[in-house]
Amino acid sequence: MSLEELIHNCKKGNRQAQEQLYREYSRVLFGVCLKYSPNKAEAEDNLHDSFMIIFNKIHQYKSKGSFEGWIKRITVNTVLQKYRKNANLSVVSEELEELEEIDSSYLDISLPNLLKYIQELPNKYRITFNMYVLDGYSHNEISGILGTSIGTSKSNLARARRILKEKIEESLKQDVIS
Repeated sequence: MSLEELIHNCKKGNRQAQEQLYREYSRVLFGVCLKYSPNKAEAEDNLHDSFMIIFNKIHQYKSKGSFEGWIKRITVNTVLQKYRKNANLSVVSEELEELEEIDSSYLDISLPNLLKYIQELPNKYRITFNMYVLDGYSHNEISGILGTSIGTSKSNLARARRILKEKIEESLKQDVIS
């Protein structure tokens, strides 16, 4: 079944088409959920919630632009909405810190460890880091989506980078010791 047929059948409420759509896109969307969630269990919950919204709103997709991009956007918005509702995105002081770039010598860290460190970040830092670094949002876009100031977005990113740098440095020290 082509993607167009699959979407058409999902719009009709066909359960088999919904199941096939889930099978085809769940891995990609789970990756998105993992980036924004503090742990695997919450990522799974967020994936489920995202698919419920996708199936409820699929009639709004007009076959213009990438379908995968459309469902990724719904997934990101679903996760962010959850954290906004839970008030986990509290505003931090707006003092601007210099943005530190992570030194390329730290690229020796494994991807699973890096993902673990990102998931351990406090919600406001993790979400800002992911939106800016991994998804390419600007600070202006992030502040609009999260309802914070641009300065807060920059500050949260700087703090996330500093925390990640410290965790990576500690990990590298442990690797040298062992």
